Amino acid sequence: MADILELFQSGTRIALAAVFIFMGTLHFVPGPARAMEQIIPPALRREGILRPLNLVRFTGLCELAGGVGLLVPATQFAAMVGLVLFLIAVFPANSYASEHPDRFGAIAIPFWPRYFAQLALILVIVLSVL
Repeated sequence: MADILELFQSGTRIALAAVFIFMGTLHFVPGPARAMEQIIPPALRREGILRPLNLVRFTGLCELAGGVGLLVPATQFAAMVGLVLFLIAVFPANSYASEHPDRFGAIAIPFWPRYFAQLALILVIVLSVL
């Protein structure tokens, strides 16, 4: 039974890593990056180093680091913690998008489904490492 659980955790970590690496990469592709810039709530928009495009790039780096970290045994716990914090940190942007479906289209997933999906994702990340 322990072997099956270990196999499931390994498979889940690999799948999560692939998703986070793919999504992190999109933060550096002009079209998707512009869309991500737009969902940053006005209250969080700043000039200079904290301008929206820089925040998008920073979150992309966080996703890339978290994805790679899940693949390296020595960094899996740190990656888990980092990705959980990341998902909490980006939730305001997802919430803002959910309030404006006319503006953001398909990425404007309604608030409650998005909320529960992010909670489920956090749980899967934690269970894939612990």
